[in-house]
Amino acid sequence: MKGTGPRANPVPVLPSFDGACLTNLIGALRDPPDWLPAPAVGARQVVLLLLDGLGWEQLQERRHLAPVLASGAGGPATSVVPSTTAVALTSLTTGLPPAVHGVVGYRVNVEGEVLNVLTWQVAGRDARRRVPPRRFQPYPTLGGGSPVPVVTRAEYASTGFSAAHLADVELHGWSTASGLVVEVRRLLEAGAPLIYAYYDGIDRVSHARGLGEHYEAELRAADRLVADLCGLLGPGTALVVTADHGQVHVGSTIEVLDGEVMDGVVLLSGEGRFRWLHTRQGATEDVAAAAAERYGGMAWVRTRQEVIDQGWLGGEPVPQVADRLGDVALVPFTATAFLDPADTGEQRLVGRHGSLTPAEMLVPLLAWAGRAAARRPRPGVSERR
Repeated sequence: MKGTGPRANPVPVLPSFDGACLTNLIGALRDPPDWLPAPAVGARQVVLLLLDGLGWEQLQERRHLAPVLASGAGGPATSVVPSTTAVALTSLTTGLPPAVHGVVGYRVNVEGEVLNVLTWQVAGRDARRRVPPRRFQPYPTLGGGSPVPVVTRAEYASTGFSAAHLADVELHGWSTASGLVVEVRRLLEAGAPLIYAYYDGIDRVSHARGLGEHYEAELRAADRLVADLCGLLGPGTALVVTADHGQVHVGSTIEVLDGEVMDGVVLLSGEGRFRWLHTRQGATEDVAAAAAERYGGMAWVRTRQEVIDQGWLGGEPVPQVADRLGDVALVPFTATAFLDPADTGEQRLVGRHGSLTPAEMLVPLLAWAGRAAARRPRPGVSERR
């Protein structure tokens, strides 16, 4: 019997920077392209809800659990690279690719140390003075015009990451999902033309529990949240739902980097599903070759220049941004993650993201239009004719 030879690696899903991509969504709500779901076109008021961690593939596999989400008009859009919250939310709010806005990972190199972008810490210490968020990401957010109200968890309001990706927006905090609905209702009644709401329940559950029954229960809860928001819509209003990335169930399947791959490495950054290796001067080619030999059957192995040249980041970064990148990227397409012993919190994650697989890169872009309220009969007056 003739052999089939080695199996070809899958093709990475790249961001649709010229189409239905998170970078283009805020602009599309104001100047609709043909890929924007029809219910959002021409709406005087739009509620944009981002469900952190809800991938298109995961939703399609569980449509029966989320009938409201399943009823939305639209389809998939793409996230950005890496497909992780810090990068994707900044691309959404700035309308820029990572190569431009400079938030290029969950953990990024800053002068030889690693900044955790979500906590805005270096070595476990607050880094807002050392790395001012508005210098790190200097571009205006959410259209740069009149402040767009943002409804998000109350504890996120004062973080360095919020300062970086939301800048001077008008923040409205919530503590529970019901509070999110209350804040959106108030803003709709006040006439806000665009409201950006953020809900992170799905992401939290998938990180802690994976994609099993806890994930499915949270998906049902998120579907009820969408139903509640749909119930607020009146004539001329629309709800748009998207996400920043999907998820892969990794569990305890972890790769420990060692041997020749690490011989020339001085620093690790990124995250388990998009691991950057920072090399000693002159060692990049050897490290890339060793990584391709060892891990090429489970991960895309790219040098920094290959990542840039192949369009992963949406352009050529300026030197200040390029310095935040590593020299060799290990990006798994199998359900595994590359360990960084310095990032102990990540080791507990069950569901993960960051890579360029369809499960992580494709996100929903769905919409619902408001309808006129049904006319209620006056007491004692029959509606029958």
